[in-house]
Amino acid sequence: MTRTAPSAAPDPLLRVEHLVVEYVVGGRIVHAVSDVSLEVRRGETLGLVGESGCGKSTLGRAVLQLRRAVSGRVLFDGHDLTAMQGETLRKMRRRVQLIFQDPIASLNPRRRIGDIVAEPLLIAGLTDPNRRHELVCEVLSAVGLDPGLVIERLPHEFSGGQCQRICIARALVLNPEFIICDEPVSALDVSIRAQILNLLEDMKARFGLTLLFIAHDLAVVKAVSDRVAVMYLGRLCEVGPSEQLFASPAHPYTALLIEAIPVPDPDVRPAESVPVGEPPSPIAPPSGCRFRTRCPRADRRCADEVPELREVAPEQYAACHHPLIASA
Repeated sequence: MTRTAPSAAPDPLLRVEHLVVEYVVGGRIVHAVSDVSLEVRRGETLGLVGESGCGKSTLGRAVLQLRRAVSGRVLFDGHDLTAMQGETLRKMRRRVQLIFQDPIASLNPRRRIGDIVAEPLLIAGLTDPNRRHELVCEVLSAVGLDPGLVIERLPHEFSGGQCQRICIARALVLNPEFIICDEPVSALDVSIRAQILNLLEDMKARFGLTLLFIAHDLAVVKAVSDRVAVMYLGRLCEVGPSEQLFASPAHPYTALLIEAIPVPDPDVRPAESVPVGEPPSPIAPPSGCRFRTRCPRADRRCADEVPELREVAPEQYAACHHPLIASA
């Protein structure tokens, strides 16, 4: 599987600035995303990784304005999505699409595949039925499905991998520039994952896409990402080029995640260095560094001061007072 190099354009396609997203549950505030800032460059795949419940999917939905932020900005191609509403936001969403985690649950079981894939075109105002049918057939063929065998069937007649291909076709039918992949292979069998990952890479090259790839499987993220952003309890821990970050992690949490990647060799013992204890609650996150309650390098400064992302190597940034590699 080949990887497409990111564009050298200085202006990122997506810029998230100091984004804060909170939920109210039982009268208490859940701090899902806390002061997150990141960039996605044109033509690259940015992998967003972290434990379940760390805020990855919430961040992705906040980019699309499916979940409104408490504060911060989301700039897409220079346009502030957080300031948009109604028709203006709906038109901008044609350029940004989402692939959901569960391919079967995200398809309406009562509608035929042709209608499901054509629905974005209807919402976008394409009234010509012949043109809609033509575009649906084109995009289904692009993802490796025979339109003649697929269009009139219902979702329950397909496997999980086929349903995910249909979801990818639905995301591509409006010819978007940016796609958020929310754990697109986590619900699939291992034998199907490689097919979907290769398909995403092929679609990225064919349609000139930029991807935000959300996952908790670091092996998958390493295979598809140009850069990786690591998230823990609503905050970013580390951001850097994929190969560089996996070869030399700067944040202790990143290092522990990498050590936990299983090695397909029965003679290699699994790593025994795992984070201590359970993750804190996002309702009452720790002061200072949120990883400090499980970090072997934590001291008083980690409890008193929130670490900011700073460059520790060329293009590699870590939010840690005591990074594993010396600052650049």
